Amino acid sequence: MVEISTEEKLKERLKELTCLYDISKTIAQKELPSELILKEICENLKIAWRFSSESIVELKINNFYYTTSDLPQEAMFQISEIDLFDKQSGFVKVLYPVNDAFYFLDEEQRLLNKVASEIGAYIEKNIHKEKEKQFQRSVERVDRLSILGEITAGIAHELNTPLGNILGFAELIKEQNIEKQVSQDVSKIINAAIYSREIVKKLMFFSCEMPQNMEVVLIKPIIVDALSLLGPSFKKAEVSFQLSFDNPDLKAQIDNIQLTQVLFNIVLNSIYVAPKNTVITVEVYSDATDFYIEIGDEGTGIPEEIKSKIFEPFFTTKPIGEGSGLGLSVVHGIIKSHRGDIIALNNQPNGTVFQVRLPLNS
Repeated sequence: MVEISTEEKLKERLKELTCLYDISKTIAQKELPSELILKEICENLKIAWRFSSESIVELKINNFYYTTSDLPQEAMFQISEIDLFDKQSGFVKVLYPVNDAFYFLDEEQRLLNKVASEIGAYIEKNIHKEKEKQFQRSVERVDRLSILGEITAGIAHELNTPLGNILGFAELIKEQNIEKQVSQDVSKIINAAIYSREIVKKLMFFSCEMPQNMEVVLIKPIIVDALSLLGPSFKKAEVSFQLSFDNPDLKAQIDNIQLTQVLFNIVLNSIYVAPKNTVITVEVYSDATDFYIEIGDEGTGIPEEIKSKIFEPFFTTKPIGEGSGLGLSVVHGIIKSHRGDIIALNNQPNGTVFQVRLPLNS
């Protein structure tokens, strides 16, 4: 242990207290980015050491790394671990170049431990705040979707009857008509009515107004049949698919038709964005409680700024006339009604992977 004079001890103690005060002031600056605050903490800490002109502070916490200057090839150091939620997540270290004239004090180690604790508490608080913000955004989104669901259900019910009448009378006119031009015009009316009826069906799926028929069924035949029905779409786009199962005999309690609807909407989106001569992968695997379907394409991917919007109704990046913006919102509604969830992940090296999680037993 190094002996120093009482005056030097007081001097060092004053530096330590000043350091802690400066760090608390730095942390209180809520308008500053967290990275800048951590850098300022390191600079404040450097000054508190006995040989401050030679000291170097090194900080690593999660993905953040910073040093007050370049590290020497050989160094002596003091270190304190930083814990986040009772788990070691990094360290703060004070170093000197190897030199007989330099030494550390026990008080400095105690100060380093205190600063490590302050850094951990600061980051934990930031993580809590971010989680609270995310939760608030999630609650607001659920509220909006709930209101929209009620409005949508009402619109769908109101449109069903007139659309049925339009379609029925148009088909009757077509049967009785003998003029070519009238027949062509009526065909356009029929096609428009059928398209509108499909939109209404999607609205009803979104608002969970479609009845469910939950049964324990084999999953593989449903997926194989859905991909087979999409064969012409794959061929037209010059895209292929690759299907893999970790358990071909996997069974789950689901609505067969609604799962097919989910597969259709996601795979058609993947085909739409997939470049020619690429492969869309469909992987199915399970654990003790859930099964997962991952559908990956090699397209351009989904920009981060719109990832939170892609499951909202009427949101689409497709040109006008090519998409209603209801496909993924229908998927989201069906999966939620099955007590599952869906997320969009980045594919490697390019594209998007939609991961669907559904419980084995509803």
